Amino acid sequence: MIARILSGGLLGVEAYPVEVEVDIAQGLPQFATVGLPESAVKESKDRVISAIKNSGYAFPGRRITINLAPADIKKEGTAYDLPIAVGILAASGLIEMEGKPWLLMGELSLDGRIKPIRGAQPLAVSARGWEIAGFILPRENALEAAIVESHPVFGVDHLGEVVDFLSGRRDLERALLDREEMKRRPPRYEEDFSEVRGQESIKRALEVAAAGGHNILLVGPPGSGKTMLARRLPTILPELCFEEAVETSKIHSVAGLLPKQDALVRHRPFRHPHHSVSDAGLIGGGTIPRPGEVSLAHNGVLFLDELPEFKKNILEMLRQPLEDGEVTITRAVTSITYPASFMMVAAMNPCACGFLGDSQTLCSCTPQAIQRYRSRLSGPLLDRIDLQIEVPRVPHRDLADPADGEPSAAIRGRVEAARAIQHRRLAEFGLHCNAQMQARHIRRFCSADEEGKRLLELVTDRLALSARSYTRILKVARTIADLAGEENIRQMHLAEAIQYRSLDRKTVL
Repeated sequence: MIARILSGGLLGVEAYPVEVEVDIAQGLPQFATVGLPESAVKESKDRVISAIKNSGYAFPGRRITINLAPADIKKEGTAYDLPIAVGILAASGLIEMEGKPWLLMGELSLDGRIKPIRGAQPLAVSARGWEIAGFILPRENALEAAIVESHPVFGVDHLGEVVDFLSGRRDLERALLDREEMKRRPPRYEEDFSEVRGQESIKRALEVAAAGGHNILLVGPPGSGKTMLARRLPTILPELCFEEAVETSKIHSVAGLLPKQDALVRHRPFRHPHHSVSDAGLIGGGTIPRPGEVSLAHNGVLFLDELPEFKKNILEMLRQPLEDGEVTITRAVTSITYPASFMMVAAMNPCACGFLGDSQTLCSCTPQAIQRYRSRLSGPLLDRIDLQIEVPRVPHRDLADPADGEPSAAIRGRVEAARAIQHRRLAEFGLHCNAQMQARHIRRFCSADEEGKRLLELVTDRLALSARSYTRILKVARTIADLAGEENIRQMHLAEAIQYRSLDRKTVL
């Protein structure tokens, strides 16, 4: 007898239907799985046999063949345990499958308990248009799949519950997600800009970066507050809208990082990889490609501390996601694209010893050592960083000041107002912030007044700016004008934007 159970597989953050076909035939006992299963899928045989027996059902001692269709796509993970077990019981005549199929996924324990899986949310989102009756998933994954309202989602704890439900002997409680209640619970951050003493010019630069979605590099001696400032950047970014939260949550679900107590990622992601990270860890990869740090930071912040300490070839890999907002990982059998639209915040010392230009500690580096240290960052990578800011040591009077600084909520209000202006301007192009503008958008929306044009011409010649650096200045100036509520870019907006290219200026001066 043949039984067919519907399940699903993942390619990046998109899902495709997988039909689990089970054939029980006469012959010597054998359990074979075909359809390009990888190791975890092949090992499901032992989990399924034990789970069926320990749940009180008889396991057929005959020839069992499992086919995972389509057979030309490699199947991975433990999520096929549940549909394989249900298929075997259905082929044995213990379950009658009628009507539209249920989509089943779940890992089985040896005693029949159903364990959580990765990727339940992107699977549910992709399956909205499939002809199914609903979803049967591990209880821990039910809430994240319940963001899809087109089909019922049922969470289960044990194989016996699934068998009884499909046989009509019991009802299951539908998992429901209260979207309105989630909107009433704004994200809460443990850190705030009010805790930062001094560094008013750096706070202003971070506000500009947040308002336009610009990448920023912080250059300063040890202890000047670079990491402290970077960690507080997500607190002034606009809150995630529902669509952004779903996009972000799909990636975290695939990586197995979605919070168990919540169906969606509520905060802007803040990823802080160590400088020893591998290329697969940062960009993504593996035999079956997994999302890397650049994708886990989608719609959030990627913080690279001690930037020159990262391997140069890894830093050069950042150029494509920084430009395109996505990363494509190609392997012999497949090519997967993950979203990677993030704000990059990087920090570095001005030299190897860290004290070049410091007012209190003398730098011990030779000019050649300074040049070698800075040459670890290529020109094309620096061109893709919109703001390059020097972070000086904080004076004692600021550290001892008992008064709190401006809170993140006040800064976020100005950032959201500027983002609203950008959304109205760029919505027809499918863009959300100034950092995403291309050449045609810059020509249309970033025209300066006559004084500004003369200043820009002078600076371009004086600093020998590349075309990319030139457009970055215009984008930042557009953001500064938006923060000021100005329709046109004026000379003072361009002057401030030019001040945020400190490494370009030092190259010449």
